[in-house]
Amino acid sequence: MSDAAVICSNLSFAWPDDTPVFENLSFTVGPGRNGLVAPNGAGKSTLLKLIAGALRPTAGSVTVSGSLGYLPQSLPLTSSLTVAEVLGVAEVIKALDAVESGDVSEEHFTVIGDDWDIEERTRAQLDRLGLSDIGLDRALGTLSGGQVVSLGLAAQLLKRPDVLLLDEPTNNLDLDARHRLHDVLADWNGCLILVSHDRVLLDRMDRIAELDRGELRMYGGNFTAYEEAVKAEQEIAEKNVRNAEQALKREKREMQQARERAERRASNAARNLKDAGLPRIFAGNMKRGAQEAAGRSGQVHAARVSEAKSRLDEAGRALRDEQRITLDLPDTQIPTGRTVFLGEHLRVRHGDRSLFAGDGIDLSIRGPERIALTGPNGVGKSTLLRLINGELEGEGGETRRADGRIAYLSQRLDLLDLDRTVAQNFAAYAPHRTEAERLNLLARFLFRGARAHLPVGVLSGGERLRATLACVLCAEPAPQLLLLDEPTNNLDLVSAGQLESALTSYQGAFVVVSHDERFLSEIGVDRWLRLEHGALTEVAAPEV
Repeated sequence: MSDAAVICSNLSFAWPDDTPVFENLSFTVGPGRNGLVAPNGAGKSTLLKLIAGALRPTAGSVTVSGSLGYLPQSLPLTSSLTVAEVLGVAEVIKALDAVESGDVSEEHFTVIGDDWDIEERTRAQLDRLGLSDIGLDRALGTLSGGQVVSLGLAAQLLKRPDVLLLDEPTNNLDLDARHRLHDVLADWNGCLILVSHDRVLLDRMDRIAELDRGELRMYGGNFTAYEEAVKAEQEIAEKNVRNAEQALKREKREMQQARERAERRASNAARNLKDAGLPRIFAGNMKRGAQEAAGRSGQVHAARVSEAKSRLDEAGRALRDEQRITLDLPDTQIPTGRTVFLGEHLRVRHGDRSLFAGDGIDLSIRGPERIALTGPNGVGKSTLLRLINGELEGEGGETRRADGRIAYLSQRLDLLDLDRTVAQNFAAYAPHRTEAERLNLLARFLFRGARAHLPVGVLSGGERLRATLACVLCAEPAPQLLLLDEPTNNLDLVSAGQLESALTSYQGAFVVVSHDERFLSEIGVDRWLRLEHGALTEVAAPEV
């Protein structure tokens, strides 16, 4: 796989309505693990589709050296397919069975080719991805979302590709499945291009490719090294902008001073000529000469000002638009030790089974605890959040909660009215604040000017989360307990950072369900709970 590579030359692509995505994009990616990062909407998934041949460029070319494997973000699979069919091994296994039964037709040997060990390799790959209990004849519709993603990855790995493209492979994966993916990719020795918002996974890459403003820049090292490099670049860019601003002010000041000196000289010269009684034609020539000299001086200074403006523009282009949320939320403060939720013997049924074992689970939450609720997919984490919030009735048990002071952000982010604007939704949550106060607070959540008056329904996922956080955290009364269910799902890296900033400013208690280890470490989680096999237990913080 040492020759595996992806080469893009003057690649251009536009959507059918002529909206451009890339113009003359050129780069080469060779062997190694490469993380591709960019804000949502910048074209990461589109670029992978172009490399995979799922889309055709409007100009330029894409060359892939070696065989290709591609795992898209959304798998185009039907629920009636079997696991063997998804893995692409059904026909080979069928031919192997026929040969073992005594049918030595040539067509069977043609189908088998060199894959006489396909069943062993398939089982080994499934075992490695945590799918050891999945039968090859099992229907896809009976699998969880995380199992489907792992199955799709297994299908690509079985092809033994030289170049592997993965688009958000940790979507729907629980923590254990993510760790298994980390192990698989740690052994990868071909050319890997990975699109992901999972910073723990990105920290296992050899290089980071940043797609920004239609250009691809390569940074050596993992995601942490990339962040440090970008920070250093920003510090230099900010210094250059400050220097350019000072230079522009200096050139403008000198131009103004030169203009004033020229006007004084002209005035004095006119007065002296008048007093000297020189002939009119001679006086006129002297006046014109002074005016021409002043004009030439003005042109020199104007050119210097224009050059200084150009340097400032150039310095500004290197400056990134880093939008961070800075908040002060004193109304969310809660006394240490105050109980905001107490539940004893909590039980609930899901279909024909009980989610929580024995007599149920016990849970107490006291301010200002910051709790991470972890566990495999399907064990009832979201259900437990709904029980805490009071929107789901359990079977028996006793609960006590901070009345009216709990806010629940589900995975659907469905708290706001999609037809109303951000400002109108905010006014419904904080009716006693003045309009000026509300707009000032929305600006702190990066909804400035016209952005505050957009309907919630047209916002991106990251913007909708920010709008929901603004309404919830600044509500009257402010919440003392915040419940968040997979809040970083579908967020780009910038939006995830904004969420971290908001939660760092929050002074109440929270319970967050997330498989994003880096996110959990950044928001100051101080208590870790794991829900598994119907039991809720305290666990140690994982090493990130």
